[in-house]
Order: sequence, then C-alpha cells, then structure tokens
Amino acid sequence: MTTWIISDLHLCAQRPAVTQAFLHWLRTEVVKAEALYILGDFVEVWVGDDILDHPQHGAEFVPIVQTLRALADRGVKLYFMHGNRDFLIGQHFALACGLQLLPDPTLLIWGDTRVLLSHGDALCTDDVAYQQFRTQVRSTQWQQAFLAQPLTARLAFAEHARQQSTQNKASYSMDIMDVNATAVTALLREYHYPDVLLHGHTHRPGSHRLEIDGHVCERMVLGDWHDQAVCARHDQHGLQPYTLSLLT
Repeated sequence: MTTWIISDLHLCAQRPAVTQAFLHWLRTEVVKAEALYILGDFVEVWVGDDILDHPQHGAEFVPIVQTLRALADRGVKLYFMHGNRDFLIGQHFALACGLQLLPDPTLLIWGDTRVLLSHGDALCTDDVAYQQFRTQVRSTQWQQAFLAQPLTARLAFAEHARQQSTQNKASYSMDIMDVNATAVTALLREYHYPDVLLHGHTHRPGSHRLEIDGHVCERMVLGDWHDQAVCARHDQHGLQPYTLSLLT
C-alpha cells in the first residue's frame, strides 16, 4: 500500500487553484492509499479552530474538511504535524477532518527503514529572531492568551506577522533560513541515526547524503505547492521523492 508525505501547501483563499488541485489529488490518488502524512504549513495561517464555525472565514475550509473526513471514513489514515504557519491547529480541527496529531519530530519504522519526520523549522537555528518567536508562540501560556482574543484581533495579528515574515525573507540571506548542519547532526544523533530525515519548511526540495559518526543518513526535503509539488511516496519499492504536477 502507498503512503504519501507532503508539506507546505499554504492553502488559502488567495490561491484557489492550489486548493482545487489538492482536493482533486485527494479524491483521485490518496483515496487509494493507506496513509497520508501532512508535515505542517498545511494552511497559510491558522488563528484557532473556532474559525471553522465562522460563516465567512470558515467557508474556505469546508471542502477541505469534508474531503479529508471522507478519506478517513474510507479507512485512509491521516496524520498532521504542526508547522510554523498552523501551530494553532487543535483537536477540534483534527477530529473534524479525521486527523491524528503528531509530535515534531516523529520516528516511523517501515520495514528495515527508520524515517524521522519533522516540519523542519526547529532546525533553522541560524535565524535567531525566528527561533525566539517560535519559543514564545509555542508556549501554552501564550497560546491560551492569544486564543482568548476576539477572532478579528487574531486575524489582524496573523496578517501583521505574515507581512513581517515576508519583509524579513527579503532582507535575510537564504542560508540563514535553511537548516543548520549542527542542528541536523544533533537531531540525528538523538534519534540514533535514522536512515532518512524527512522534512519541509525550507522550500528547497532535494536529497542530501550525510555521514555522521560513521552512519550514513539521507536528508530528504519536500517542496511547497505552486505549479508543482515535491512530496514523498512510500510503497513496495521503498521511500522516494515524487513530483506532483498541479497544472490543470
């Protein structure tokens, strides 16, 4: 049976073609699979699960929730790991979609292959300002205070944060926003040298061979979704990158 691993869809109302391509892929390909893993940044912004109940802001997510729920009801196993854009997705959304929430990182064992899944943002330690922000917003205290605010205030905060992130990216070196080699090495040592570290976040799809303490590991990076998407597929032939064409 086939398992798919994807990340960085950044679904939003401003990019309806990507949402439609994703829904079509779910209905035609994932419906035949055993499992789907979503490694974060599934949506462009998420300010709390209560957005699903908002008649205006929640409308764009209705077909997504319904399609995922239909897959789960058919027996496809669905898993979700938080990214830097959707770390506030909670149990309400997960239950509505039939998703199981995963910690970051998560170790999987497929036959003789050990695969470590991560969104990847925690590995970008050269971006000190982002890591400080990440620590703040991942705290229970901050999240409880944020979610207690009115939805309009949360949406305004998210838009400001998104604009700030865009400005920072324009001024930062691309290397600062990539993973840090020391952080990658430390993670692979912590998990006793998995065969593959699979992550997204950087929007730099590719495969990198690493040798750490005499152990050979592969760092496989997924891509974001635009005209195409680089994801990963695991089946009887093993784990391989797979490019989806999103053009209709």
